[in-house]
Amino acid sequence: MTAPASTERARALLAKIHALPLTREVRVMNVCGGHERSISMAGLRAVLPSQITLIPGPGCPVCVCPEEDIFAAIDLSQRPEITLVTFGDMLRVPANVPKGTPRSLEAARAAGGDVRPVASPAEAVRIARQEPDREVVFFAAGFETTTAPVAAMIAEGVPTNLTLLLSGRLTWPAVTMLLNSEAAGFDALIAPGHVATIMGPEEWDFVARDHALPCAIAGFEAESLLAGLLSVLEQGLEGEARVDNCYGGVVRPEGNPTARRLLGETLNVVDAPWRGIGTIQRSGFALAPAHAGLDALSRHSIDRSQLRKRAGEMPPGCDCARVVLGRIAPDQCRLYGAACTPRSPIGPCMVSDEGACRIWWSSGIRERRGDVVDA
Repeated sequence: MTAPASTERARALLAKIHALPLTREVRVMNVCGGHERSISMAGLRAVLPSQITLIPGPGCPVCVCPEEDIFAAIDLSQRPEITLVTFGDMLRVPANVPKGTPRSLEAARAAGGDVRPVASPAEAVRIARQEPDREVVFFAAGFETTTAPVAAMIAEGVPTNLTLLLSGRLTWPAVTMLLNSEAAGFDALIAPGHVATIMGPEEWDFVARDHALPCAIAGFEAESLLAGLLSVLEQGLEGEARVDNCYGGVVRPEGNPTARRLLGETLNVVDAPWRGIGTIQRSGFALAPAHAGLDALSRHSIDRSQLRKRAGEMPPGCDCARVVLGRIAPDQCRLYGAACTPRSPIGPCMVSDEGACRIWWSSGIRERRGDVVDA
């Protein structure tokens, strides 16, 4: 049987990578959780030259969703007049709460809360229209690709009984924060193709321009990922730094103009907290003043001062923040495979399909490594 053309191209790209004269370790961060899932499930680390280290990056929106937003969502879900809807991955993310209190939306639902998973903003609108006597809160966490449909929903108009608990984030500011730190921990970057589809490849120009690091935009198939990896390795060997679009069939210059316009018209970009990491400048989406009436916290009188007290908290012993920042590998977390498993997650990285810990566990890595020093 003849191998598919994409498989043959992937093999050819892998052969070119092996032929490169690599004389030292090259650390390549793959920002996107979807990239990490593809890399791990395809076993790419096992077939690459030993000099190449692939580092999972901060591309898991569930993992960085602020603890105070999860706390607020649990609070809202326990009110008898409210139906809380959210994307499925958010149901199991744990919060730090007093003993005997639901520590996740899944637990809140088991305790009687009306919590429902949805696959899209359109589904949230449908539920609100079908049940006009209920207050529906849409807990919307995600990066640019998830937030753009939320912006479209707002622009089209929503039922009067629907409000938003918005926890949208931009991807690139976290990379900027890492590159501006004393030790970024990587030598090249694979940027997320789906984000570039919305925002445009130009959004990643700063990596090469301001930090002289090779960068490539890649899709989710092994062929595209290997093309991106080959590009950044060749750039490094040639002493160059540019942004190479290796997902050209999907990513166009300036991205999706309609999506970008809707984001700009309905939302503002603000400084925002990332769980366990702190506040990152201009990294979050907030409702524009014209749409402030859609804010669930205001309509339902959530005490913002109490939310601020919980800012940045991870569960005790959880190393998710260091995993998200690429400081340690998932299996170097103190709780990995012991207290923290997909069946009983302690931290958010073990919950989401885009969380590095969950991905590594699913790919067969079940034991924790010994103590390590941060990269």
